[in-house]
Amino acid sequence: MLAAGVTVLAALNSGTRHGLLDPRSADPSGSRAVSELLKERGVTTRVVTTAREAAAATGPRTTLLVIDPDRLGATQRRQIARSSDLSGGRTILIGPTSHSLAELAPGVRTKGDADPKALAPDCALPAATTAGRAGLGDGLRYTTSAARAIACYPSDGHPTLLVLPAGTTGGDTVVLGTGSIFLNENLADDGNASLALQLLGSRPDLVWYMPSLADSDADSRAAGERQDFLDLIPAGWSWALLQLFVAAALAALWRARRLGPLVTEKLPVAIRASEATEGRARLYRKARARDRAATVLRAAARERLAALTGIAHTQAHDPAALAPAVSARLTGGTQDVTGLLFGPTPSDDAALVALADHLDALEREVRTS
Repeated sequence: MLAAGVTVLAALNSGTRHGLLDPRSADPSGSRAVSELLKERGVTTRVVTTAREAAAATGPRTTLLVIDPDRLGATQRRQIARSSDLSGGRTILIGPTSHSLAELAPGVRTKGDADPKALAPDCALPAATTAGRAGLGDGLRYTTSAARAIACYPSDGHPTLLVLPAGTTGGDTVVLGTGSIFLNENLADDGNASLALQLLGSRPDLVWYMPSLADSDADSRAAGERQDFLDLIPAGWSWALLQLFVAAALAALWRARRLGPLVTEKLPVAIRASEATEGRARLYRKARARDRAATVLRAAARERLAALTGIAHTQAHDPAALAPAVSARLTGGTQDVTGLLFGPTPSDDAALVALADHLDALEREVRTS
């Protein structure tokens, strides 16, 4: 059901839904309306997604519209700035901040947000005087030190639209604090349509540059260089993972079990020693571990015999100390005490049973002697 729901949602969201300020999108946040109006006026719109394509398409008959310039890496910004300076065409930057202004529009700085309302042109730019009031009040304001810059649509004394001549090439760079005038839902408000058509339609060709993830790489990475998976993770996520790791470490220290003296816990069921011994013996038999069984029997017998003969516990497993002391306590016959207590592994189960009987008899004789 989950997979079917995802498929249905993907199908409903497909088609003409292409995203914010996309000239192919008929959504309220798209820009298909202004693209169609430009088409009726003979302006050809071409959508590109890489800085290389955008730089190659610039020229004196081209308007380059850059959506969200702050997404560009340093290499991509240099490509766009170089092509704009030499093309002789128009470059329009939507909502750039100090992150990208230093390279794309030198001499321009941000001055905070504008008042969210329609603004009057208050400048001599023909496109602005023709359009009149326009909805540029929901973006950024700017200030510039460029001598020939044209400042329009001011909010509290700082413009939201700047036109910067590009040297001797005849082109210019337009800095817009917001791209809301290009949206389908805002195009019919105030003079938005007039201003949008004049800014975008000054040349017969319009290159609509929508940066992709490939152009949003780190500033220090060269264009076209191969990236691994970790390079695609934004820096903010790395810090978030570090915070989660620290939080997990602190939680582990908080909830960790404190080491202290051993305590006796009451068992839910009491098991007799004979049952535990019988169970271990069955495990030894199932595993055919005659060597282990013989070692356990002899070790237990040596410790008990050492206590009976007065031998120190540390010497209970020393043949030179234990065997003479045990032999001295025997009254009847001569026995191979060393072979019995420290001998080889029994060859079969019968020999193991016999060893247990001999050890039991030896211990009984020493105890009663």
